[in-house]
Amino acid sequence: MEALFPLGVGHYLAGGLIIGLGVSLLFLTTGLIGGMSTVFTSTWSFVSRLPFFSQPRFVDSRAWRLVYAAGLVLGAAAWFLLAGHDDGYRVSIPWWQLAVGGFVAGFGARMSNGCTSGHGICGMGSLQLPSMLAVLTFLATAMVTARLVLMFGGR
Repeated sequence: MEALFPLGVGHYLAGGLIIGLGVSLLFLTTGLIGGMSTVFTSTWSFVSRLPFFSQPRFVDSRAWRLVYAAGLVLGAAAWFLLAGHDDGYRVSIPWWQLAVGGFVAGFGARMSNGCTSGHGICGMGSLQLPSMLAVLTFLATAMVTARLVLMFGGR
């Protein structure tokens, strides 16, 4: 059990409840769906005049999406400070593996028209079949990728 939850179950349970409460409040009070992958695209609409980035769905939502993303970063910082961790959280994964993983995850999010937060939290919460299929695809892909990384000597 400790291998699955090295900081204790409480941290993960509290995080899930806070995320679920946050996206529920966002939807109930504004009608907005709080996925994160569109933040990147809508932010490009500030500087790019390409037709793709000028679509109303990106231009009209970019301000609240930036505030939403800033709230997530500030919330994580507040959690870090309030939890009393003074040693920080470090990973031993090389930076280039993190960069490749981030690129693949971002590319997959654009291909599936949403990310794990959009499909996994908001879509599953509203019982949308495409989101359920997307989450199953994410999980299957993650398991295959993890096995392949281990087979080729990765950590």
